[in-house]
Amino acid sequence: MSNRTFTMIKPDATANGHTGAILQMINAAGFRIVAMKMTHLSADKAGAFYAVHKERPFYGELVEFMSRGPITAAILEKENAVEDFRKLIGATNPANADAGTIRKLYATSLGENAVHGSDSNENAAIEGDFFFSKLEQF
Repeated sequence: MSNRTFTMIKPDATANGHTGAILQMINAAGFRIVAMKMTHLSADKAGAFYAVHKERPFYGELVEFMSRGPITAAILEKENAVEDFRKLIGATNPANADAGTIRKLYATSLGENAVHGSDSNENAAIEGDFFFSKLEQF
């Protein structure tokens, strides 16, 4: 079990002005932000981040979506971080997400689902290190 996870507030939520509200929900749920930056991913950078999905039919659309506008990347810390954050964000499809979750409140569709959350402790470390050097993690 790890006490860190990784998240991105995606271009749809950023464009719709939800970054502050999402960060407030993260803080209210007891997470501590240990690294954070706003950036605009190039298609190459988005493609590298989602390389695990390269053979899937949605990969091209995903890369295009993730590189269309700014995102906020963050490493979050809390006991049982990965599992607790997955509960906070809700199901990938906002139609199936529980009431009060980030995706139920701010996602517009399965493809534009407001936030990314690591699905395992191993991926949380890999994803956090993709965006942040050790000097940027506190």
